[in-house]
Amino acid sequence: MSAKELRQVASDAGLSKQRVVVEAIRLADRDGVDGLSMRRLAGTLGAGAMSLYHYVASKDELLDAMIDVMFDEIELPPEGTDWQAAMRQRAVSARQVLARHPWANGLMESRTSPGPANLRHHEAVTACLRRAGFSPLMATHANWLLDSYVYGFALQAAGLPFDTADELADMAEDVYLPQLPPEEFPYLNESAAALVAAGFDPAEEFIFGLDLVLAALEPLRTTA
Repeated sequence: MSAKELRQVASDAGLSKQRVVVEAIRLADRDGVDGLSMRRLAGTLGAGAMSLYHYVASKDELLDAMIDVMFDEIELPPEGTDWQAAMRQRAVSARQVLARHPWANGLMESRTSPGPANLRHHEAVTACLRRAGFSPLMATHANWLLDSYVYGFALQAAGLPFDTADELADMAEDVYLPQLPPEEFPYLNESAAALVAAGFDPAEEFIFGLDLVLAALEPLRTTA
């Protein structure tokens, strides 16, 4: 066996499914999931491409495992807590996970072979809603609405050219306001100026909308 082949065997021997999945997530975080391939992953791990298939049979199986890690990172709604507080905590945690791993948005609910963390997460969410008094059907409506809000907000936030109140203020003054002459766009100009004056923080917008959704769901707990 050549020296190169010996190095390859030694590298492959250090592999594990956990290492493969963790490195795949790191690549997706950096370059997006479209840039992830088994060959590229193997090269990053310093392993033979075929050796990866000992741990994951296909890219789909790899994605299932990666998404399961995402669900494992999301805090489960705590038991013994008011349902709105519990679901708020879970939604905030989910948004944080999607901010760290934007590639996962759009894949979280698409897997047809969910892993244990995925199933555990959905069971805990459904249990929280059912214990709060939602019927099985209404719990599904509530879960669907909350997830749509979380995923939709995360998608929109990922595309914004600013992250903080200071960055928004700078862009509003230097970029947006000059494009919004008050005689032509009076309401847009007024809104941009008001945001700057108020020190508007885009991070607070998520909680504002989330609390509206939770409040709208509250009366439905007793609806059969």
